[in-house]
Amino acid sequence: METIKSMWDFFQNEILGMNWLNKIIKNLLESLGLDTSSRVGNSMLFFLYDTVKIMVLLGILVLLISYIQSYFPPERTKRILGGLHGIRANIIAALLGTVTPFCSCSSIPIFIGFTNAGLPLGVTFSFLISSPMVDLGSLVLLTSIFGGIVALVYVLLGLVIAVAGGTVIEKLHLEHQIRDFNKSDHVPDVPQESLCFKDRVKYAWETAKITVKGVTPYILAGVAIGAVIHNWIPETLIIKILGKGNPLGILIAVPAGIPMYADIFGTIPVAEALLSKGAQLGVVLSFMMAVTTLSLPSVIMLKKAVKPKLLLIFAVICTLGIIFVGYFFNAFQYLFL
Repeated sequence: METIKSMWDFFQNEILGMNWLNKIIKNLLESLGLDTSSRVGNSMLFFLYDTVKIMVLLGILVLLISYIQSYFPPERTKRILGGLHGIRANIIAALLGTVTPFCSCSSIPIFIGFTNAGLPLGVTFSFLISSPMVDLGSLVLLTSIFGGIVALVYVLLGLVIAVAGGTVIEKLHLEHQIRDFNKSDHVPDVPQESLCFKDRVKYAWETAKITVKGVTPYILAGVAIGAVIHNWIPETLIIKILGKGNPLGILIAVPAGIPMYADIFGTIPVAEALLSKGAQLGVVLSFMMAVTTLSLPSVIMLKKAVKPKLLLIFAVICTLGIIFVGYFFNAFQYLFL
C-alpha cells in the first residue's frame, strides 16, 4: 500500500505537477542573479513555471483528447444519443461532453447542431453543461494541483450537475425556447468515422495547434494574475474575503468569475494562487466553474441560440449547481487537503 502511495505521489508531483521543472527554473533564475525569495523573483518563478507546465500539459492533453474526439463526430454522436431516452441519454450526453472542446463558446455550435437534428432538448443541455465544466483536461490539471481525489470528485459532481440540469430542462418542455433561425445553421466540420490512424493523428495535431494558439493569451493572463495574487496581495485579505471565516465567500466567487472568459487552463493558476493564500477549496473550485461555464461571452453567444426564458433557466441551474459544489468542498475540505 505504501509503495502504491509513493508511486502515485511521484506521478502527481513529478509527472503532472512537474516539480523538477520548478527546481530547474529556480536554479536558472538564481544563476542570473535573481533572488527567488523576493516578491519580484518569486513572481517571475511562478509565471515561468506555471506557463511552461500548463502549456506542456495543454499540448499533450489536446492531442490525446482531439484524437479521441475524432471518433465522435456530430453525426455519430447524434446516432448514439438518438437511440437513447430518459436519464440514460442525459448521462451519455454528459460523458460525451468530456471529450469535446475546452470552452463553452466552442461547444455551442455543436449544441446548435444537435438541437437542429431534433435531439431532445434536455440531452443537448446535458452536453452543453458538461463540455466546458468537466472535460478530461480538467481532470488531469486538477490532479496536478489539488490531487486525484479532489479532481475525481470535482468531475463527478460536474457530471451530476449536467445530468440533473438536462433532466430538469427536459421536464419543463421548453422546446419552443429554441430560436427558429438556428435551423439554417450547420454542424461544424469534424472528422468522419472512416478516417485512418494517420488522418486522425493529423486532425489531432491541427486541432492542438489551433487550440493552443487560441487559449495562450488566456493562459498568460491567468498566470500573470496568479503571480500577482501569490506574491503581492496580502494573505490576510484573501483569508478575510474568501477564507473559512466568511461563509459568503462562494457567493462572492461565483459572480466574480462571470465577467471573465477563460477555459480550465487559464483559471488553474488563479485558483492555485488563491488556495495558497488561504482561500477555501470550495470557493476556488466554484470560481473556476463559474468562469468556464457562465462566462459573459459564452452567455452572449448562447443568447443567439435560445430565448431569454431558457437562457435564464440554464444560468440558474448552473449557478445553483456551482454553489452546491462550492459548499460541498468547503464542508469536507479537511478530507481532501
